[in-house]
Amino acid sequence: MRVSVIGGGVIDRETADTARAVGRELANRGHTVVCGGLGGVMEAVCEGARETGGHTIGIVPGPDRAAANEYVDTAIATDLGNARNVLVVLNGDATIAIDGSTGTLSEIGHALDFGRPVAGIETHDIEGIEAVETPVAAVDHVESAAGGQ
Repeated sequence: MRVSVIGGGVIDRETADTARAVGRELANRGHTVVCGGLGGVMEAVCEGARETGGHTIGIVPGPDRAAANEYVDTAIATDLGNARNVLVVLNGDATIAIDGSTGTLSEIGHALDFGRPVAGIETHDIEGIEAVETPVAAVDHVESAAGGQ
């Protein structure tokens, strides 16, 4: 299945380690990572997925696919700015949120509107998000809630 991973564009080392671990866990289970394609959580999750042979898709806000981080396999240019957040979560069967601010919050809202299950690690505390402590728990939740698509 495709899993959208969303989160902060500027993060600390601990958050990057968590995002890389989520990417590795998703790839080890055969899932594709979908993200916003830039830095922070997006880059770290793609790096983790690629380390273990996974596939990554980055949906970038600008007109240039080359703006995607170096760990994105398939870059999709939108020239939509933050409006591309809708496309990030729409193209996943489930969503994992790590950290994040207002952009992440908008993506969480879109994911919930689309009926996508959402697992959250150290992110916004709102109804509809399954708060989890570890990357394994996050992937377990989205697999279970999305029916293992």
